[in-house]
Amino acid sequence: MGRYFEAFQLGEVFETYGRTITETDLVTFAGMTGDFNPLHMDEDFAASSPFGGRIAHGPFFVGLTFGLLSQFDLFERTVLALRRVNWQFDGPVKPGDTVRVRAEVVELKAHPKKTDRGNVSMTVTVLNQRDEDVQTGGFTAVVARQPASSD
Repeated sequence: MGRYFEAFQLGEVFETYGRTITETDLVTFAGMTGDFNPLHMDEDFAASSPFGGRIAHGPFFVGLTFGLLSQFDLFERTVLALRRVNWQFDGPVKPGDTVRVRAEVVELKAHPKKTDRGNVSMTVTVLNQRDEDVQTGGFTAVVARQPASSD
């Protein structure tokens, strides 16, 4: 079971384990989304790009971030909705790179009318194996509040 709104603390930081990006990740994401841009799929084309080779799809990491953060059992069955996501792509990630996520709780806001929920906002940094920021952003999730005891 994930955390309820009351369990989050302002300034709390979560840092995930690393995840190595594979060829399979690029192919699977391209197949799921229909994004077969040659920067992701064609090594010869991508070799002549400023990146010097293929790069992973940027939006892949938005989903990966939530997956990696789920290792902390933060949101399972307690997140009611995702209200906002903002994201910036700061650097390339290539197959073979290992990324991890650092997330910090930056705002906790109880819902003004619905007493069963609140907003949890986090800033996010995706770092590669060289500790370089490759993506940054943030999100706000609507999280259930602790149910009242029936005792």
